Amino acid sequence: MKTVKVIYILALTMVLSLQYSCNKLLDLKPLNEISDADYWKTPEQFKLAANEFYTYLLTFGNVLYDGPHSDLRSDFSLARSTFSNGTNTVPQTDGSWNGGYSRLRAINYLLQKATAYGNPAEIERYVAEAKFFRAYVYFDLLQLFGGVPIVTSPLDINAGALQAPRNSRDEVIDQVVKDLEDAIAVLPAESAINTSDKGRISKGAAQAFLGRVTLYEGTWQKFRNNNARANTLLDKSIVNSDAVITSNLYQLFAPAALGDSALKYMFILEDERSNPASIGKSANKEYILANRYSFTQRQIRNNVTHTWLGAGTAGKFARLFLCQDGLPVDKSPLFQGYASTRSEYTNRDNRMRYTMMLDSNYYWDNENPGSRINWTGDAADIANSRGRHNGASGTGYQTQKWASERRLNDNEEGYDWPVIRLAEVYLNYAEAVFERNGSISDDDLNKSLNLVRNRVNKTMPRLSNALVTANGLDMRAEIRRERAIELCLEGFRLDDLKRWKTAEIEMPMNITGVKWTGTRWQTRYTVSGGNAPFPLDANGNLIFESGRVWTEKNYLLPIPSQQIQLNPQLEQNPGW
Repeated sequence: MKTVKVIYILALTMVLSLQYSCNKLLDLKPLNEISDADYWKTPEQFKLAANEFYTYLLTFGNVLYDGPHSDLRSDFSLARSTFSNGTNTVPQTDGSWNGGYSRLRAINYLLQKATAYGNPAEIERYVAEAKFFRAYVYFDLLQLFGGVPIVTSPLDINAGALQAPRNSRDEVIDQVVKDLEDAIAVLPAESAINTSDKGRISKGAAQAFLGRVTLYEGTWQKFRNNNARANTLLDKSIVNSDAVITSNLYQLFAPAALGDSALKYMFILEDERSNPASIGKSANKEYILANRYSFTQRQIRNNVTHTWLGAGTAGKFARLFLCQDGLPVDKSPLFQGYASTRSEYTNRDNRMRYTMMLDSNYYWDNENPGSRINWTGDAADIANSRGRHNGASGTGYQTQKWASERRLNDNEEGYDWPVIRLAEVYLNYAEAVFERNGSISDDDLNKSLNLVRNRVNKTMPRLSNALVTANGLDMRAEIRRERAIELCLEGFRLDDLKRWKTAEIEMPMNITGVKWTGTRWQTRYTVSGGNAPFPLDANGNLIFESGRVWTEKNYLLPIPSQQIQLNPQLEQNPGW
C-alpha cells in the first residue's frame, strides 16, 4: 500500500493508519482491538497520532460562517449578530471552551507518551508539531476568554487541576511562546519537507505564527498601558516575522499571466481549471500553512460560492480602498465621487474591483449556465454568465471573494484555506516595527507592506514617510488600512479591533451602505413611493443597522456558566 502523497486533512486520526503498510500492528489487529499498550511503539504511530491535530486548524466553516473569529461578527458585517452588536449573553456551555480542552487533552497525551519513548530523536518532529498545536489552541482560548487554566498533562477526573483557578493572561502567553520556540528549534524548513509530507507544520509556519501571537498580545498590552510587556513581545514579533521574510522560502502569489486579478484567483485556486491561465495549486508559494482541500479527495462541503458571491458588506469597508495615487478618497483628486452606481470604483486600488462587485458588471459562479467557458469575457463567455450584477440590494455593496467561477455542484469547492499566508507576515512585520518604535523606515515598509500593496497596484505610490507627511496622513492608520483590505473575510478584523482597543469606537457605529441622496441609486434603489429602502444618515447614506453597542466587557467572551458551576474558582470575566 502506498503512503498518502499530500496531507489532505479529512479526519486525520488513527484511521489513516490503514494507509501505511509499515504499521505492522494495524495490519494484524482491527482498529477497535488496538490497546494503548500496543500503541506508541514506533515513530510512524506518533506521526499518525499527530495527524489528528491538523483537524484543529481554522477553516471555511469557522470563519466564513458564524464563529468566534468570523468577520460576520465585525464592523464590516451585515449579519446583525448578537456578537457584532454587543447583545450576547452568558451561555451555559461554549463549544470553543469545551473543544479547546478536549483538544489539549489529546495533545498532552501524545506529549506524555513521548517522554517514555526510548529514542526521542526519532519522534522529536511530532513532539514539536504537538507543541505547535498546543500553542495554537491556547492562543485561541486566550483571544476569546483571556487568562484560562493551563494544563500541560492529561488529567483524570480526580485531578486537582480541574478545580484550579485561571492562569493569568501573561502566563498563558508565556506558555504559548515557550511551546512555539521549542517547536521552532526542531521543525524542518519548508525546503526540507518531503513531497509526501507537504502540508505538515514547518519551521516557517511556527515562526510566522509566533509573529502573529506576539503582535496580537504586544499590541493588546500596549493599548492597555503596559509598555514594558508590549515591547518584549513586539521584539519577538519582529524577529520571527523577519525570519520568515528573509528565509526566501515563500513568495506572494502574483503570476504575470493573471495580472491584477492574481489575488482574486489565489483564493479560488484549484488544480482543475479555475482561472484564466490554468494555473494550479503548486504555483502558490504564498500559503505558509493551509487547511488543504481537493475537488477529488476532500471537498469543502460548505456552499461557499453561493454564500459569498453577492454577500453584503458595509460602506465603511468600501471607503477604505485608496485611489491609485495612494491617497484616501477624501484627499485624492482622482476620486470620482458617488454620482453613478459605478463612479466610486474608478481610479481605486485594484483590490477593490476584485473583492467587491460592480453594479452592471458580468459575473460568473458555479452554475450551468452561469460558469466560465473560457475566461476571456467574449460573447460566449458572457452568454454563459449569471448576467449583469444588480447592486440594488442590502447596503448596495457586495463581495465576490471566495466565489468560484468554474462549473461544479454546490459544496464541492476544493480550494485551500490560508491558515497563515505570507501577506499577513509582511503586514505583521510592518505593524510590529511601527508599534515597537513609534515609526518605521521606508526600507522596512518596502520589504514588507509595500510588497502587498503593490502586488496588483504596480503604479500606485508606495507607502512612505514622505507620502504620509506631505498629505497629512497617519502612518498607523495607513498600516491598519492595508491590513483591513488585504485580510478581509479571513478572520482577522474583530480580533484586530480588540487588540487595538478600538472596538468600543468602531463596533457601535451604524452599518451604512451606498450614498443614496443625490446619486443614481436614488432612482435605481427605491421602495414604494420612490423612497429609500433604509433610513438615511446626515450624508445621505443608507443606514442598514443602528443602535449597536459595545462595552468593555465585550472584549472577552464570558466563561460558560456550566464551567463555573463545575469549578467555582474560575472567576467570570469582568462585566459578565
